[in-house]
Amino acid sequence: MTATQPVGTPIPADVPQPAPGATPPRTPLIARAAAELVGTAALVAVVVGSGIQATKLTDDVALQLLANSTATVFGLGVLIALLGPVSGAHFNPAVTLAEWWTARRGGAGVTAREFAVYVPSQIAGAIAGAILADAMFGEPLVKWSTHDRSAGNLLLGEVVATAGLILLIFGLARTDRLRFAPVAVASYIGAAYWFTSSTSFANPAVTIGRAFTDTFAGIAPASVPGFVGAQLAGAVVGLALVAVIFMRGKTDTGTLSA
Repeated sequence: MTATQPVGTPIPADVPQPAPGATPPRTPLIARAAAELVGTAALVAVVVGSGIQATKLTDDVALQLLANSTATVFGLGVLIALLGPVSGAHFNPAVTLAEWWTARRGGAGVTAREFAVYVPSQIAGAIAGAILADAMFGEPLVKWSTHDRSAGNLLLGEVVATAGLILLIFGLARTDRLRFAPVAVASYIGAAYWFTSSTSFANPAVTIGRAFTDTFAGIAPASVPGFVGAQLAGAVVGLALVAVIFMRGKTDTGTLSA
């Protein structure tokens, strides 16, 4: 998904920059880990903070969700545009896992070592983002959420949300349209807030982080394993859909076509 670029080599202005699912090897791993930590922290701060702000401004749950989803769309789009050229802007262990699997099977993506660095960075960032949001609004810095989300229909919603996200990201990669990722991914998450029963967490790190805040966006710790399991299942479904829908054909010479 990315071209090899020697470390320190200037990048021509007309060279497309990486986005989710496309990790640039030219960037030092410590910089990519920092981008994943900061990006995931900022994402969770947006989700949790906008949820707190919404509940302070109105008692209408529909308006609360509208405010929460709108802030998330704009925040996520900005973060992907800003940090995509550094780390690929995964902010999501499910995306990182899917990219590692793709690389393992001969595609471009993160290595096992990079995967082992990305995921802890994302989880640490998510926890820090939840604590930061609570601090900004004068809430207890760490208070386990009491928002139970264990119903089966919610888990199905997470499978659907995550499968769609993986299909979108890797479908864009397969069709060489990752330049649209900031708008496309943010738009999908905004829509999935409304069309999935779970309001589309679609992210194991964000799920873990949201357990640390007993606010609008929180999730009870007991509900976290089910959500994470559903998200990982959704990632598998998403990759399967990518393989089927964006199947590469063969030319007359027997080689794979683009």
